Amino acid sequence: MCQLLGMNCNTPTDITFSFSGFAQRAGVTDHHSDGWGIAFFEGHPDGTPHAQPDKGLRLYVDNQAASTSPVAQLIRQYPIQSRHVIAHIRKATQGPIALENCHPFVRELWGRYWVFAHNGNLENFQPHLHSHFHPVGDTDSERAFCWIMQEIAKAHACMPPVEELTRTLRELMPTLAKHGTFNMLLSNGAALWAHASTHLHYIVRQHPFTTAQLQDEDLAIDFAEHTTPNDRVAVIATQPLTTNEQWTAFCCGELRVFVDGQPLD
Repeated sequence: MCQLLGMNCNTPTDITFSFSGFAQRAGVTDHHSDGWGIAFFEGHPDGTPHAQPDKGLRLYVDNQAASTSPVAQLIRQYPIQSRHVIAHIRKATQGPIALENCHPFVRELWGRYWVFAHNGNLENFQPHLHSHFHPVGDTDSERAFCWIMQEIAKAHACMPPVEELTRTLRELMPTLAKHGTFNMLLSNGAALWAHASTHLHYIVRQHPFTTAQLQDEDLAIDFAEHTTPNDRVAVIATQPLTTNEQWTAFCCGELRVFVDGQPLD
């Protein structure tokens, strides 16, 4: 199956360290080599955007393996600053290896971008899509995303608060999970939601920051040299990315929402 990587922060941060190790799982340390993608939400360039969601979005996808893709090499070298990031490396289960089947997928609702990526396989999931959300590619993942967006739009007349939207998503997740494995990341630039059927882990890095060692690459970083005492960063991944940090595993069927670099109960 595929693997997921997400980041949620209280201040714009780059994901180059985590992505460097993550990309190695696309053909070097693991076999997820059927395409990849990453999406960055960005706010105002003056760095003030705490009180409102980040509306700008950069999306990069490629049907080559992330470990060898020239586009992925760009991401590893270019420290894009973002508070909400979703990345995905693909091992195809449904749909051919093609650009339109690469995650993350993006849709618009209520004048805001929504980004989604899925790890798993949903059998016999053919929902009736009757609004303006329809898949472009051939994956069960994109169908699931369209259905989620449709049901969110049906449940709310306009953008609800994060807490209310979280309750709606908790009601929707079992319908998808009963069709198979449904690990996913979802963000609208205000929060990042993560749901686990099987494997998903997270870590919150905050003061006092320490040194982290990647599991998939001979690379370490001392975060204390690149942060301030006020910074807080949550990283979500299918499997832990580092060898010397304590990651927390999601429970089966658990949905968590991350805001400003920490999970909310």
